[in-house]
Amino acid sequence: MRVHFIAIGGAAMHNLALALHKKGFKVSGSDDEIFDPSKSRLDQYGLLPNAWGWFPNEINSDIDAIILGMHARIDNPELLKAKELGLKIYSYPEYIYEQTKDKIRVVIGGSHGKTTTTSMIMHVLKCNNIDFDYMVGAQIEGFDTMVKLSEDAKIAVFEGDEYLASPIDPRPKFHLYHPHIALLTGIAWDHINVFPTFENYLSQFEKFIDFIKPQGSLIYFEKDDHIAKMIEDKRSDISYLPYNSFPHKVKNGVSSLITEEGDLELSIFGEHNLQNLKGAHLICRELGVSDEQFYSSIQSFGGAAKRLQTLAQNEQTIVYQDFAHSPSKLEATTKAVKNQFTDRKLVACMELHTFSSLKEEFLPEYRNSMALADIAMVYFNPKTVEHKKLKAITADQVKEAFGGDNLKVYTNSDILINDLLELNFDKTNLLLMSSGNFSGVNLQELADKIIE
Repeated sequence: MRVHFIAIGGAAMHNLALALHKKGFKVSGSDDEIFDPSKSRLDQYGLLPNAWGWFPNEINSDIDAIILGMHARIDNPELLKAKELGLKIYSYPEYIYEQTKDKIRVVIGGSHGKTTTTSMIMHVLKCNNIDFDYMVGAQIEGFDTMVKLSEDAKIAVFEGDEYLASPIDPRPKFHLYHPHIALLTGIAWDHINVFPTFENYLSQFEKFIDFIKPQGSLIYFEKDDHIAKMIEDKRSDISYLPYNSFPHKVKNGVSSLITEEGDLELSIFGEHNLQNLKGAHLICRELGVSDEQFYSSIQSFGGAAKRLQTLAQNEQTIVYQDFAHSPSKLEATTKAVKNQFTDRKLVACMELHTFSSLKEEFLPEYRNSMALADIAMVYFNPKTVEHKKLKAITADQVKEAFGGDNLKVYTNSDILINDLLELNFDKTNLLLMSSGNFSGVNLQELADKIIE
């Protein structure tokens, strides 16, 4: 099987390319720029393009499938050539489904917690030697790639992203997987650039429920009002399994599950993670994993990359990095760290980096999302706003939108870092939240300096 990736350098795309290469496919790809870690990983397997750019002359009828990445434009010359030749063109999620259409598919959807919940399930299945295919949105300890596709595995576990499938396919990715077992973690407006109203955004999750296979099941967080409303008219051909937070307690900064087998110490913490854990528990049950197997496995789960990831620590301070950037994620992550360490202050620092977060009309959604922090810092780069062709925003607008007396807004990352380094971190934790890197800041080096 010969497949060609247009825009192979993306985080998801290059992982799919590696997965198909490992499956024995002949893989080629192109892109106009590729950065690490994608660049190094593609090079390691001999899949790095020889030159940057698009080469329509390389597109021919010997190619069995074209896989189109979001980075490509609709007028991409390779895409136009593929259409001219009548080649089969897939989006990333379409091809994932094509490779797993005869398997039991598990899809985790929701506005937050998808990656962590998916990672928990993957960890438990691996610990119990259960073979499965997967696709997850972060690097997970113990897994070489973010995608695995095989001939023999009978189960496939997917993180169900609601963003668009490809430049020529405006359907949300998670509409294309048709799960047998689905989970919804909760819903909070995101991706305003493609879902301009909250009602439009909500409708995507309603459709997701419609795509669950007959005789399948929907596992959902029962305290989410939006989910509760959309399942008032229940489908009669699927089962519904609600969940809430796992019973737990916190002692000396360590969370423990309260189970019939006794208290089980965890490496993770936070109310939202205990919700994710219960959802993962129910999915593993549906897949035949016993409670005893789940409990013994989940204790060693350390979290996904950039999800409350510890960068550095000493006896007085822990520096965390988190992917949180949307209002609901900021609030949940800030609350988690503050509640876990009640005897410590919290400095919460976040970057407005995504299209939605930098859009003037979306800023009010951030109201009080960092209110629990003792010191809150918000950074945005005006050049990023300009690059995304958005209306300019000001530091005063951002401060007014977030609210609270604990907050300072920065538009220069050097000043932000200097201010951080001048703070007293005795009995104080630092939480760095962004889907970017604060305009080129080495966060590991910063964390090491903080705890010196």
